[in-house]
Amino acid sequence: MNIAVMGSGGWGLAMAKCMAEKGHSVAVWSHKPETTAMLRRDRCNPKLLRGVTLPAGISFTDDPGCARGCPIVVIAVPSFAVCETARELSRHLEDGQVLVLLSKGFDLDHGCCLLSDTVAREVGRACPVVALTGPSHAEEVSRGIPTAVLAASPSREAAELVQRELSTDYLRIYTSPDIVSAELGGAMKNIMAVAVGISDGYGFGDNTKAMLMTRGIAEMARLGQELGGDARTFSGLSGVGDLIVTCISQHSRNRRFGLLVGGGMPVEQALEQVGAVVEGYFATRAVHQLTADKGLDMPICQAMYHILMEHAPLDGVITALLGRVSRAEHDAYEAAELWK
Repeated sequence: MNIAVMGSGGWGLAMAKCMAEKGHSVAVWSHKPETTAMLRRDRCNPKLLRGVTLPAGISFTDDPGCARGCPIVVIAVPSFAVCETARELSRHLEDGQVLVLLSKGFDLDHGCCLLSDTVAREVGRACPVVALTGPSHAEEVSRGIPTAVLAASPSREAAELVQRELSTDYLRIYTSPDIVSAELGGAMKNIMAVAVGISDGYGFGDNTKAMLMTRGIAEMARLGQELGGDARTFSGLSGVGDLIVTCISQHSRNRRFGLLVGGGMPVEQALEQVGAVVEGYFATRAVHQLTADKGLDMPICQAMYHILMEHAPLDGVITALLGRVSRAEHDAYEAAELWK
């Protein structure tokens, strides 16, 4: 099968390698001609995937027309570039081509909507969108480390096509119809990873890390249900799974950014030092806007907004977070009739 990968970052290249090793013919598109030239020449990107050589089944191009006629087209660009990439793709697609979204985040320029909504709007064709998400560091997938992810789509046929054609002996793919929760999990776990990094950088311990991760899942599920998702999805790969790997891994740039901020570095300087897109920073702004008028209880997300966007002192934010009115652990337990 011919497959196009729109984006030459680490995750796009890792998935391209995975698909080529399964026998697919893969074309990787980059918007930078110099990147295309480097990949053609060296067949590797040591900055993103150290020690990984890309197989012969992958070609490299700066022509977005490489997507023409491909049954599967993968979108693997940062969240801020999804809209422009989908708009460019719309010129080359036909009805029925399946669009696989690897990008995680929100569309800040169009009401902080989910990226699958952006892709569907910009493409404007009957091309089903599948969000492929879960605990999947590109560095590990590119080396064949056993990994499981979720293919979520309202189209069962599209999700099962992705499952069938992209699964390998080291990449196991599950399916789900709940694309809303799958995307929210992939985007919001970055906020929690920044929070965990700040906690570690500030000098707190494992108890605090566990608190932030667990209560973070509660906030993710709360917003997911508000937007029409299923809370159960957050207990799976795209929720708990992605949260764990992003919060504890040395590969996580969101956690690394948080470590710098927690250690006292100004936010703008920390962003610059990480040297790559910190999706959790932008997701924090998006969630704040999405929840501003919904009356949802999102204390961790709100605390992150105060720290990252309003530059509030850490001491005050931490005190306010821990000093909130006491409550039951789960929302349903607040109902008096549940108590004996």
